[in-house]
Amino acid sequence: MPHVVATYAYTSDTAARDAVRASHREYLGSLDGLLLSGPTSAAGAVLVFEAGSPADVEALLDADPFVTHGGIVAERTVVAWDVVLGRWADRS
Repeated sequence: MPHVVATYAYTSDTAARDAVRASHREYLGSLDGLLLSGPTSAAGAVLVFEAGSPADVEALLDADPFVTHGGIVAERTVVAWDVVLGRWADRS
């Protein structure tokens, strides 16, 4: 199945992020196609999915509490990703 990578850039509202983090992680943990996710040092996050298309992931992320509660995600990108090399490439 194809891979899709999403990135979040957070707003500076850390209080809102802290308040919603538990429900955000619970929601992401319920997604079957999510392979990896976690925060970055650039006040954002990376999420890697096995999914049919970027549009499929967009629909999932539209329901993420970090997205539905304003003031947390300032910018989001979702792109298809062709895994070619690396130690995990054979898992694709």
